[in-house]
Amino acid sequence: MTGSDTPDTPDPRDALAGLRPRLPSPLREVVDGRFGRRGVRLLLKRDDLIHPELVGNKWRKLAPNLDEAAGRTVLTFGGAYSNHLRATAAAGRLLGLRTVGVVRGQELAGRPLNPSLARCAADGMRLHFVDRSTYRRKAEPGTLAAVLRAADAEGAYVVPEGGSNPAAVRGCRTLGEELAGRADVAAVACGTGGTLAGLAAGLGGGTRALGVPVLRGGFLADDVRALQREAFGGPRGDWSLDDRFHFGGYARVTPELEAFAEDFEQRHGVPVERLYVAKLLYALVVLAEENAFPRGSTVAAVVTGRPFP
Repeated sequence: MTGSDTPDTPDPRDALAGLRPRLPSPLREVVDGRFGRRGVRLLLKRDDLIHPELVGNKWRKLAPNLDEAAGRTVLTFGGAYSNHLRATAAAGRLLGLRTVGVVRGQELAGRPLNPSLARCAADGMRLHFVDRSTYRRKAEPGTLAAVLRAADAEGAYVVPEGGSNPAAVRGCRTLGEELAGRADVAAVACGTGGTLAGLAAGLGGGTRALGVPVLRGGFLADDVRALQREAFGGPRGDWSLDDRFHFGGYARVTPELEAFAEDFEQRHGVPVERLYVAKLLYALVVLAEENAFPRGSTVAAVVTGRPFP
């Protein structure tokens, strides 16, 4: 949090309650021979049904931060196709909050907005583009202060890229609590690690959390440990990562992954978001075929989003 501001909007806690999120989100079994042949049950934790605009883990991560913002401008960060930027912009429109999105890539400033950023702008988010070198250093106090000045947002409440901070991690702990005792493995696709950190903390004994990173790099384990330390004072829960299923990196969707997602939609009538959820489901199919789950296991896949129209 940086600076201070006098709120001129209603208390966001009251407004958030008025949005009526669907919690706990539905947990539904799908019958899929690729799992059934291995003696494994597959459940889908439909966080994509929590709210029509603040979808999935975005509700769980944003709601506690919007409480803490207390009506001030919310400034956050993301790339040109960021689900987090879109969710923050939608929250701003729904709650009457000013929002600023700091977008990676100064070269984008002179181009027509892509559909994702156009949605942000339509929802009232003010976009501020920065060069990639500055963006990489955005967590450094001096760089952050300079970005806030340049964006004319020095009194804003700052939410990090992907929304993963201690408040968000504590918000995601309820996801684990909703799944505790319902599955042997609870699996989620990971960008910045906040959802996994909270999920693992809420599961308790008997269920392990599995994260499937959608970015290359193998850096996420340290980030998850750091987030748990900041949110809870130390490690929580039994969790692991499988780095094999990023398909080349964030926002990369290969023809193989596209075909897999279309097939899953046809089999089960569930819309499959491509950047996160498709990679998670693909990973679980491969792991089942590798006999990574003992016979008799129940695996819950967290559906964290919907396809962007």
